Amino acid sequence: MTRACAALEAGQLVGMPTETVYGLAGDATNSLAIAAIYAAKGRPRFNPLISHVSNLDAAKHLGYFAPLAEKLALAFWPGPLSLVVPRLPRSSVCDLACAGLDTIALRVPAHPLAQALLTQFGKPIGAPSANQSGRPSPTLARHVREEMGDAIAMVLDGGPCSVGLESAVIAVDGERATLLRLGGIARADLEAVAGPLLNPKDEAFAAPASPGMLLRHYAPNARLRLSADTARDGEILIGFGPNFPAGSFNLSPTGNITEAAANLFAILRLADAQNPTAIAVAPIPNWGLGEAIIERLTRASAQDSS
Repeated sequence: MTRACAALEAGQLVGMPTETVYGLAGDATNSLAIAAIYAAKGRPRFNPLISHVSNLDAAKHLGYFAPLAEKLALAFWPGPLSLVVPRLPRSSVCDLACAGLDTIALRVPAHPLAQALLTQFGKPIGAPSANQSGRPSPTLARHVREEMGDAIAMVLDGGPCSVGLESAVIAVDGERATLLRLGGIARADLEAVAGPLLNPKDEAFAAPASPGMLLRHYAPNARLRLSADTARDGEILIGFGPNFPAGSFNLSPTGNITEAAANLFAILRLADAQNPTAIAVAPIPNWGLGEAIIERLTRASAQDSS
């Protein structure tokens, strides 16, 4: 932990475990460190980063929390929810981390190692998923080492991520809450606290206000074919539920949607490593965290427009 803090203070990057996915951590107050994150990920500069802090009080020094934003924070922090709120003039987070916007994305992670790092470092940490932009997110420490290589000083190994999906992202403007990204908390649970959530306008995708809003995202090298029951020649099938052969790739042999979410990115990586002509993915139920899984897979299957 002391070495990790020293690396962050020196403007270096550290692999940080969270309950969602592993983050590529850098000092959010240091524009050079944030630039290093963008460079390491190959991340578009207009896609802002989430700044991680240890508690709500620390977050309130960076952004303005209207009553609805505070209500959501009290309900779900520490946990897999990021809140986009108005940025305070006194915020120490650098402009680059906010992509030049007058809002800031904030999260209080629940993972004990993330909490320990944030507490000891004492400053907000920018930590997008520790993978090349558009690639599947890392849920094990070795994924970070494989993906980031020499771009990081070290990785704090916190074991497998328990959630396995990125955080849900909600923008709060007064008493209006907009769901910018589905994630590790089901929509129904969020709406039980916030009331009905608005959806972002289609034009928001041209200049994302939140991480995870680019169209082609979370993508393996192989093409994805969704809602498949069987694999075609050269394909690898990723199943869901008990009606698939034992020993094959399966997000959850028992049909547990939470287990499927936790396994999603790791299994995509394993399947992609086989160099198939395509990856076929079985139908996923569209409820609870299944909605977020489908959203990730849909983005991953989108064809590049370039």
